[in-house]
Amino acid sequence: MSDSYLQKLFAERIGGEKFGKDTTIYKFEKIKRAKAAAKKAKPGVELIDMGVGEPDDKAFPEVIEALAQEAAKIENRFYSDNGCQEFKDAAAKYMQELYGVTIDPVNEIVHSIGSKSALSLLPTCFINPGDITVMTVPGYPVLGTWTKYLGGEVVNLPLLKENGFLPDLDSLTADQRKRCKLIYLNYPNNPTGASATPEFYDKAIAFAKENNILLVVDAPYAPLNFKGKPLSILSRPNGKEVAVELHSMSKGFNMTGWRLGWVCGNADAVKAFATVKDNADSGQFLAIQKAAAKALANQAKITPLICEKYRRRLQALVDTLRELGFDAHTPEGSFYLYVAIPKGVKGGQNFANAEEFSQWMIMEKLISTVPWDDVGHFVRFSATFVAPTLEEEKRVLQEVKNRLADSTFVF
Repeated sequence: MSDSYLQKLFAERIGGEKFGKDTTIYKFEKIKRAKAAAKKAKPGVELIDMGVGEPDDKAFPEVIEALAQEAAKIENRFYSDNGCQEFKDAAAKYMQELYGVTIDPVNEIVHSIGSKSALSLLPTCFINPGDITVMTVPGYPVLGTWTKYLGGEVVNLPLLKENGFLPDLDSLTADQRKRCKLIYLNYPNNPTGASATPEFYDKAIAFAKENNILLVVDAPYAPLNFKGKPLSILSRPNGKEVAVELHSMSKGFNMTGWRLGWVCGNADAVKAFATVKDNADSGQFLAIQKAAAKALANQAKITPLICEKYRRRLQALVDTLRELGFDAHTPEGSFYLYVAIPKGVKGGQNFANAEEFSQWMIMEKLISTVPWDDVGHFVRFSATFVAPTLEEEKRVLQEVKNRLADSTFVF
């Protein structure tokens, strides 16, 4: 069958005439296929999914109840455009309570239909052809993808273990600094689980001021903090002058599928985002925003319970992996554990990279993880495996330990 004329119409940014013809199998598709094959080969064995990067439970009962009540109100049927003031007020109060940050709820905050949507729109506010966005790798690529769509360039800074998984901003050349418009930071970090320090944020703020750059700080995991108080870059001196911060209802409130977050910080950048957003969507359902306001008002009850669950699970995983020889350390935040892979299994397979190790884990142990070969060879364990009770959680973690203990890993 010959190609449709549409094949010649596709934009170069998505592949042009070659769009849809790439036969490369990407890692998440490989994971999906391996899981299906493993379950087929061993139908009587439970597959333990530690690759999923989303909360394993639903929203709290009072939030679900609030959604039902608000959805029944006729006045909530309208487009919300750039959001309702009730949600903005609640988010501003939350920022003050949890991070000690004072936010003007009128001019310094706008809701988004999840962080991903915000990351796709922000480059539209700032990037012209030839401009640079600095990204960190490994990491979440959306801001960089849209930078390229707009004719901009992406400079990737590696997150190295020896640097605490913090980027070396000083490594940027004079030309890169001159053309850079945006720097993407994500802490606590996906996938490494590393947290930023106040000193690093202070350095990033000074760097941005010196080079006329906007910091885009993606902070969906910020409330999942296991050590001290959660940190916002906006709480640091001059932070609001050079940064916007993206927050989410997903990770700290079990509301991933609700698709709601907010952008806050520098008023001019927030205004630019709101302007672009107004031409991209008509806002999240008002009932969701108002139910989220209820969740934010109850953060002192909700988030600590979620945080403690993931801290407990991660600590158990760390203990198990360390017993087996892995160089595993409990992260300071997020729900991820990022560990270097072994060289192989004694008397068995050697691993050239993390993808090989991840595939072996799925096929031989029926434990799913996510491989990262961008900077070194690591796998990411997620503590979001499904376990509705504490007893079930203990059972799953013990099963992981039993399965891995059958092998002697070589490092």
